[in-house]
Amino acid sequence: MLYAILCYNSEATVAGWSQEEDDAVLARLNPVHDRLTREGKLNHAARLTLTSSARTLRKVNEAPAVTDGPFAESKEQLLGFYVVDCASQDEALDIARELAAARTSSTYEVRPISLFLSGSAAGPAS
Repeated sequence: MLYAILCYNSEATVAGWSQEEDDAVLARLNPVHDRLTREGKLNHAARLTLTSSARTLRKVNEAPAVTDGPFAESKEQLLGFYVVDCASQDEALDIARELAAARTSSTYEVRPISLFLSGSAAGPAS
């Protein structure tokens, strides 16, 4: 089954990192990434750009409205995500724990993924 592991943190913290700080975080994360890739569990991982580049489409009075920024106001922003293929949510949580150990100030949310193909639900991925 596929799970999304969503990484949240204060965007201001990440935006203020020097190249050396960013490289240090990646150096701690890369062993986890490499192992998950070797085991065939890591499908995709992405770092999102700053929320100032985001646009949100929302239906308002039957007409879509586009606004600047993320869809929700919060202290933490969604910084990126992993898509992992695990036998159980507990296994996905174990991976999230490893990621959190490498990046201690972030929050990780684990959610099962249901794929939608050609406009219809394909059900849980396996």
